[in-house]
Amino acid sequence: MQNDDVIWGIINKSFCSFKVNTKTHKFCRNEFNLTGLCSRVSCPLANSQYATIREENGVCFLYMKTIERAAFPSKLWEKVQLSRNFEKAVAQINENLVFWPNYIRQKCKQRLVKITQYLIRMRKLRLKNTKKLVPLQRKIERRERRREQKALIAARIDNAIEEQLLDRLKQGVYGDIYNFPKLAFDKALHDEEEDTDDEEIEDEKEEDIDAEVEEELEKDLEEEEELERVFVAADDFAESDVSDMEDMAEEDIEESDEEEVDKPGTSRILNKATRSRGTVEIEYEMETEPEPRVKA
Repeated sequence: MQNDDVIWGIINKSFCSFKVNTKTHKFCRNEFNLTGLCSRVSCPLANSQYATIREENGVCFLYMKTIERAAFPSKLWEKVQLSRNFEKAVAQINENLVFWPNYIRQKCKQRLVKITQYLIRMRKLRLKNTKKLVPLQRKIERRERRREQKALIAARIDNAIEEQLLDRLKQGVYGDIYNFPKLAFDKALHDEEEDTDDEEIEDEKEEDIDAEVEEELEKDLEEEEELERVFVAADDFAESDVSDMEDMAEEDIEESDEEEVDKPGTSRILNKATRSRGTVEIEYEMETEPEPRVKA
């Protein structure tokens, strides 16, 4: 069984690793200290029955120490998670610290208030757009810049060598046997294949356009020939004219007969014109003067 007065006498009058002395106050750096002051009531080492509030990743916990667990340092502190609702958290503190001193219970509530306040401020600041200071690493930037310049120079030399080798290969300087880097050779072959494919596609497009133009010209020529080459027989034309004239004459005769029935005293003179393939009848109507009536 530990004696709290003996421990406090040693800590207060001699050395303590958690104590910080200033001109006005004595502070305690122990993480389980309830108030942050070095005093007999708030010292976590000199009190066998002690409680405090701690915050871990935005969540508040109630830590409690009792004399029964003093023999087991690994199980000395009991941890209870508090609710995010302030009223429920205060109710949990009152339930768990029923037989604790009133001073500890009130200081735990006060510490809970301060923790909730700075958590709210943290959330508000995180929602705002804040500036972030990023350090500039000058040495790394200079090193990367030098490497980029060297890489550009090497790339230009490689491209120039590649172009010269390809020109010599095309001219036949090396003959049939040659040994080039595989990547450059494959790249050259790929470029030539792409050029040939593009030329073939262009030739096919030109051929299609020429074929369409030729088809349109052939269609126009065929239509013109059909319009020019119209064959008409003279006999058919004469027969058609004579038949049309006969039909018209017959219709006139029928109309004149009907008029004769309606109009008495009209005379009809017919002249017949003969042709090679048919006859046409022409009618002339002459009106006669009415006879004078004699009175009876």
